[in-house]
Amino acid sequence: MSNLIDNIKNLRKITGAGFLDCKKALEENGNQIEKSIIFLRKKGLAKASNKLSRETNEGAIGVYTNNSIAIMLEINTETDFAAKNSIFLDFVDQIGLYALNVNNTSILTLDKFLNQSFDGKKISEYFTEIITKIGENIVLKRLSFINKSSNSEFFSYIHNPFRSNIGKICVILQAEVNNNDKASKQFGKNICMHIAASKPLALDIDKLEVSLVEKEKDILLTTIKSSGKADNIIEKILEGKMNKFFSEVTLLNQPYIFDTNKNVRTAVSEFSSNNLFNILNFELFVLASQ
Repeated sequence: MSNLIDNIKNLRKITGAGFLDCKKALEENGNQIEKSIIFLRKKGLAKASNKLSRETNEGAIGVYTNNSIAIMLEINTETDFAAKNSIFLDFVDQIGLYALNVNNTSILTLDKFLNQSFDGKKISEYFTEIITKIGENIVLKRLSFINKSSNSEFFSYIHNPFRSNIGKICVILQAEVNNNDKASKQFGKNICMHIAASKPLALDIDKLEVSLVEKEKDILLTTIKSSGKADNIIEKILEGKMNKFFSEVTLLNQPYIFDTNKNVRTAVSEFSSNNLFNILNFELFVLASQ
């Protein structure tokens, strides 16, 4: 009975529904809060002001790695105050470590991950508990993973850190490295810092979404034609503007922030003359950017 009473209290805090409505919802749904929330919402008994309907534009991003995988996740809160709370940051770490222990990373979509069970509970239940504890809506917004290939290393950078692995802007870089010495570690970190500052959309031109490239080309072509330029030079102008676009949005073609006289591709090539450093992949999360 005490467990039922505790769940009634928690359900009331989350939904704003009355005591008897919460009691009935729990009794009809096996004392499970998640199912009871859905039950109350379908009945129209969860108030519009309940925590699950509140916007979450704050929060934190966490980075977690082991010998086989790197994971980045974003968990959002309503306020910056809650995001800096040690209870919330411990929760981010808890969920990040659970993600590292998922056996089949191909299931790591948000919904499937939230249905995974650890220590006898579904991940979604841990979110219900933290919502009750902190008193704000808290949601898992994004989850991404990079599998480690042979001869590759992970590098990371945390901007505006709350903890060494948690912040508001986070980068994971995967690179093929012959010798992961001090110089390589520093160069990897520098590339991560470049990514955080320059925010590339893709590694190289061929990795950009075709629809994005076509959209940009169409916009530029329309603009050029409207300026009254002669047909014989339109293509040359378009080529120049597209190259500028590629230099802004693709990592290897961006001016390197530590030496803007060269692009990242050249910087990597020069470093690789002494020790191979081949960028394979990267992931960038900026808090509340999507």
